[in-house]
Amino acid sequence: MEDLSDIYKTYANEVKLFLLCLTSNMDLAEELTQETFYQAVKSIERYNGACKISVWLCQIAKHSYYDHLKKEKYRNHASIEQLAQTGVDFQSNEDSPDVALIKEDTQQSIHMEIQKLKEPHREIFLLRTKLDLNYKEIGVIFGKTENWARVTYYRAKCTLAERVNMNEL
Repeated sequence: MEDLSDIYKTYANEVKLFLLCLTSNMDLAEELTQETFYQAVKSIERYNGACKISVWLCQIAKHSYYDHLKKEKYRNHASIEQLAQTGVDFQSNEDSPDVALIKEDTQQSIHMEIQKLKEPHREIFLLRTKLDLNYKEIGVIFGKTENWARVTYYRAKCTLAERVNMNEL
């Protein structure tokens, strides 16, 4: 097994990105990343190598996030201000101001619809699209099968497509 500091250097950004997708809050994502690695150090002897370290860390991160929600009874719905704080840049230098505004508006609408997805659809959609995890890895995170992850992602994608199409009417 790798040295713990090497594991942190290798996977901290990936875990933080995962948590940022879940929370839409950079400060909370950083705090939960630290908690994730603290919990990982405490339970490193339980890592048996059955899955990638990144998948194991994302499982811990997910549980840290759920623990945070339980403790704080806090539901975070992403706002435009929070998106701006994360450094997400919706505009391309090549676009005219009108096109850039339309793109930004569309991105914001899609992000808001993603945040409205029910769990586990939202989380699976983000794991697949933002972290590019395969269905087997997603299944491991949830303690389910690869097929379950595939079907759940498909349902989330269909729900999101319906909502986005309805908003365009």
